[in-house]
Amino acid sequence: MAKMNRLFYAVLAAAIVALCAVGLSACSNSSGNPDAPAGNDQASGNSQKVQVVASFYPMADFAQKVGGDHVEVTNLCPAGTEPHEWEPSPADVEAIEDADVFVYNGADMEGWVDDTLSSANVKGSVVCASDGIELRVADRGDDADASEEGEHAGEHDPHVWLAPENAKKEAENLKDALVKADPDNASDYEANYEKWASEFDSLDKEFSEQLSQTSGKTIVVSHEAFGYLCDAYGLTQEPITGMDAEGEPDAKTMAEIVQFVRDNNVKVIFSEDLVSPKVAQQIANETGAKCEVLNPIEGLEQDELDAGEDYFSVMRDNLDELVSALNQE
Repeated sequence: MAKMNRLFYAVLAAAIVALCAVGLSACSNSSGNPDAPAGNDQASGNSQKVQVVASFYPMADFAQKVGGDHVEVTNLCPAGTEPHEWEPSPADVEAIEDADVFVYNGADMEGWVDDTLSSANVKGSVVCASDGIELRVADRGDDADASEEGEHAGEHDPHVWLAPENAKKEAENLKDALVKADPDNASDYEANYEKWASEFDSLDKEFSEQLSQTSGKTIVVSHEAFGYLCDAYGLTQEPITGMDAEGEPDAKTMAEIVQFVRDNNVKVIFSEDLVSPKVAQQIANETGAKCEVLNPIEGLEQDELDAGEDYFSVMRDNLDELVSALNQE
């Protein structure tokens, strides 16, 4: 009997060891590589999700909203990074190649995209989110030096997402790409899009109603990012620099902006989150204006993401800032 008990427990122990081995194998990377990147669908356990790679924050935010539970979204541009001059690393290019859907803004925003796509072996769908949107030509002034506008500055103003109706079109383009990549869940993508399209329409209505009632109509901003927003709601922007958010004006331009502020009784100079406010603050100091923040939503800081901020919350903050600034006497 004792011998049979020992045999029983030996068999039981062997079975337990075998089950543990199976469990550990299931929890490990199927390729056997413990250093596989977190975005790898097998390593992350999201092999059934559509892998979406986005060039920078607004594209990632819109992709998550439209894709919902069916997508895993990777934002290439790190939190808190100004995206105009950012370029992908070899690992980023590999992520683009392996994505089911790669989405970028276009309109000359990502200067690296054309070369990357022409040399990379992209397996999935590629979405230029600004397709179908009428683009503004960048206003660089009569004597603008292209070298001052950053290496990747192009012909167009890329900041289309700052007009809510344009952002809705970008979300629609993303929805179409997701439907094509994952037709089994097409109805969910359609429903998600309709939900957020309604939110974009509501946001557009808020901007239209509130900005139509402001006493002022001119804003001075850090860089030439708010043209689509201004065009949509009857405002005029005076940018301190052009499309390069980190550029700095020469002495002649600075003097002209200071005079513009005085001539137009501008009470607020807008800086932005991801670049130094020193030039905007200097103009404010010279003119007696205040320096406040207007966010072009090119990227959010990590603490903002952790707090649940998104395109809509930041746009509503922008609206509050605009209404306050344009109603100051």
